[in-house]
Amino acid sequence: MLKKRDVHDSHELFELMVHPEVFPFVRQKAYSYDEFVFITKQTIEAEERGELISRTILDEWGAPIGTINLFDVQDGAGFLGTWLGKPYHGKGYNNLAKDAFFQELFYELGLETIFMRIRKVNIRSIKAAEKLPYVVKANETRQAIYEQLNANGDLYDLYEIPKDQYTLYLKRTAPHEEENVQLLEA
Repeated sequence: MLKKRDVHDSHELFELMVHPEVFPFVRQKAYSYDEFVFITKQTIEAEERGELISRTILDEWGAPIGTINLFDVQDGAGFLGTWLGKPYHGKGYNNLAKDAFFQELFYELGLETIFMRIRKVNIRSIKAAEKLPYVVKANETRQAIYEQLNANGDLYDLYEIPKDQYTLYLKRTAPHEEENVQLLEA
């Protein structure tokens, strides 16, 4: 489902990223294939320095379909950035990728908070974020961060995923999943 970024995936990812319904919402924009390869190499180097965490999202056949990233990592927190190619929208890949990424961030890498800044015009992403039971809208509770994000105008809503909230969500949903497995086995 996820793998560390690899320059060899650049061609497929670039073709998916430049779609007009995807490109406006990508944080690391590249206007040419060569620029995308350069940005990918920079991303890999930045991860080695501990500045960000970046993974390629794969479909069930191992083909690259998007990326999921944690930018501006510091003090046990960072900002989530995710994009999927248009053919993969609405097929459940985003939630699967987030679950796998959050598991790694919280339980393997020891992060405590994941922030999401979502453009107020990106209704699709806002609705998706607000459906998640472990996401907290943080415009008021993290006022300083919210104001910093919107220093140049009221562009973003701020959301937060605290590790404890995510852990509680997992504990509440785990028994239901076990029951479903037992029912299938019967």
